[in-house]
Amino acid sequence: MTATMTTVNGILKEVYEPDIHDQLSNERITLKRIERTSDGVHDDAVGGKYVVFPVRHTRNHGISYRGENSQLAPAGRQGYTAATETLKYGYGRVRMTGPVMALAEKNFQSFASALDREMDGMKQDVSRDENRIAYGHIDNAVATGIIAKVTATATAAQQTVDSTDQLEVGMVVDQVNAGTPVAGGTAVTVVSIDSAVLVTLSASVTGVSGNYIVRTGNWSNEPNGLNKIVDSTGTLHGIASTTGYWQAIEDGATTTLTEIAMIARCDDVYRKSGKQCTAIFASLGVRRSYFNLMTSLRRYNEPKEFSGGLIGLAFNYGKEVPVVADRDAPAKNMFGLCEPEITIYRDKEWYWEDTDGSIFKWVHDFDAFEALLKQYWQLGTHVRSAHWKMTNITEAVA
Repeated sequence: MTATMTTVNGILKEVYEPDIHDQLSNERITLKRIERTSDGVHDDAVGGKYVVFPVRHTRNHGISYRGENSQLAPAGRQGYTAATETLKYGYGRVRMTGPVMALAEKNFQSFASALDREMDGMKQDVSRDENRIAYGHIDNAVATGIIAKVTATATAAQQTVDSTDQLEVGMVVDQVNAGTPVAGGTAVTVVSIDSAVLVTLSASVTGVSGNYIVRTGNWSNEPNGLNKIVDSTGTLHGIASTTGYWQAIEDGATTTLTEIAMIARCDDVYRKSGKQCTAIFASLGVRRSYFNLMTSLRRYNEPKEFSGGLIGLAFNYGKEVPVVADRDAPAKNMFGLCEPEITIYRDKEWYWEDTDGSIFKWVHDFDAFEALLKQYWQLGTHVRSAHWKMTNITEAVA
């Protein structure tokens, strides 16, 4: 029986639409551990889909102890604030030429091979990007979408940045000043990664120290990252940190990593929120520092598997807490998270758009077809003070 575009579309819907995340486990270390939910997602407000949840910030202090026949303290009430956050809209596009699509009718195996490479490749690509977004840049409070910060003024194709770790060859980026692309900095392509701090773009850019590099058009359009969520300053979910209760624990003073410093940060969280740290994520260099610390203390430092399949070194705070390296964690940083209080809000997981009954759509004026992968999501927390981070740890080289 000959395969046709009609029968192929049916296969695509059956094979690719359900539960994409089963195929996205590689290099998603942090996001794999975060609770996922669609609870609280609404779409009845102007501006698109959003989430709203109550935050309790004061107790009922109508409590008193009195002598016999004395007036009692006035009645009090619980204090609540509504936290709100809009979802961010993520997309991945796949294009197949007409000749490749024609293979579906005369050489289905070749067509399926080409299809697998493009469709599975896109799933892996959005997966990698998700984990980058989950951390965000160290200046994530300025805006989401920041991949690197320019650290030297130059009008050239080669630009100096704080780190090239999250930049990749072929990435199409803008270099922006407060969200506005600078001269020559619109939709330029990353040509080469020249060093840990040097990147060459496809055009000469009038770069100024303090500019940012983002995926083209993504300035302030990506979900929150942990660098914004786990912060002692800045507004999050519409609540200002100046309220006092809406502050994470942040330590920028500790440079030499010690267990006492880590225990102190866990104590700070426990005292402020009553929550317990369930996992610690660190950059590769900080993980090396922790490994060296365990070795110097003659502690057992063989990585072990924890509940949920997470593998890492053990840290003891009442119970063993995994210390895990994530390549996307910013250099010098360590994050102590209460994972149940970190949530991915979304209407549903990544899926191929097929509202008209077809995953592949004809591209107007071209002999080509496109498929659109999409997810509306946001990263948030119910209790900001349930988390801590250390931001200036000296990383071990070897």
